[in-house]
Amino acid sequence: MAFGWLATKAAVLLVNAVTFPRLTPLPLPTPRPRVSLLVPARDEATNLAVTLPALLAQGADEVIVLDDGSSDDTAQVARRLGARVVSGSPRPDGWYGKPWACQQLFLAATGDVLIFTDADVTWHAGALGAVLHELSRTGADLLSVQPRQANQTLGERLLTPLVDSAVLSYFPYPLIGLPQPAASMANGQVMALRRAALDPVGGFTAVRQEVLDDTCFARHLKACGGRLAVALGQDAIGVRMYRSYPASVTGFSKNVLPLHLRSRPLLVLSALAHLAVYTLPWLLRVPGWRALRVASLLERPLVNLITGRRRGRDLAEGLLGPVTPLLAWPVYRRALRGRVSWKGREYRQ
Repeated sequence: MAFGWLATKAAVLLVNAVTFPRLTPLPLPTPRPRVSLLVPARDEATNLAVTLPALLAQGADEVIVLDDGSSDDTAQVARRLGARVVSGSPRPDGWYGKPWACQQLFLAATGDVLIFTDADVTWHAGALGAVLHELSRTGADLLSVQPRQANQTLGERLLTPLVDSAVLSYFPYPLIGLPQPAASMANGQVMALRRAALDPVGGFTAVRQEVLDDTCFARHLKACGGRLAVALGQDAIGVRMYRSYPASVTGFSKNVLPLHLRSRPLLVLSALAHLAVYTLPWLLRVPGWRALRVASLLERPLVNLITGRRRGRDLAEGLLGPVTPLLAWPVYRRALRGRVSWKGREYRQ
């Protein structure tokens, strides 16, 4: 069973290495649609000071930052740098934080293409041109981007790169073209949407009470006839998600249960399976232990090569493979509680 699982993941990685679109920095197309760059921000003053200048330099028609009840200088920093700042309204009953922030940005924006991007995402020169080109090439109503990870400290490297592993080793990209809503994927860090597709579905109303709002929104949009596409950020768009191991544990714990279909038995089974396949062969001479050890060391470097993370330190993350299931255990434990905390808010799962 272990070898069948690993063989399937390897096959998916191979398919994605060949088929997954990559962004290349490009100049803005002429002519082009009116573009709104939209940033939901709650206590993001530190990130915005770093990322907002490059976002403002992309050449969009407007850049709007929604201050979602921040306790820091988010609004002041964004306004000083030149963005239009919208003060968020209190959340209505039945709405979670990010969907409500995105809904307000949707109502405030004037563009034909609305691009939602998180405050910790870095847009390099030519990134907007790359996104608009890919949106036009695919004809998608929703194009989301998997930014290249910019992990710097050991604490960031322990778990954060698993975002890429989950996408590239479990979801064959060609499935995104199927009409079934279950064959959907999206990344809320960067989502480019055509207003013509967003208006008929009422913005983000359908995912107002979803923690995993990006993938759920993609499924809803596809069910309504929308087309999806995803691309790797490569040299165009990067992200530094979490600055420490505890931050990674907190961040992942809010998404891991919805990713397992909100099934606690499935979540526990997943945790045990990863321990058995990646960690146990280093402790016991189980059948095929040599091959399993090699597989546990190779998976992360292969994923990093596909995403363009080719430095020695990035490839050395493979050494973490055998201990990754142990490092992820606190994530599973927090998710099983039924309540998760994020940005000072609590949500029931």
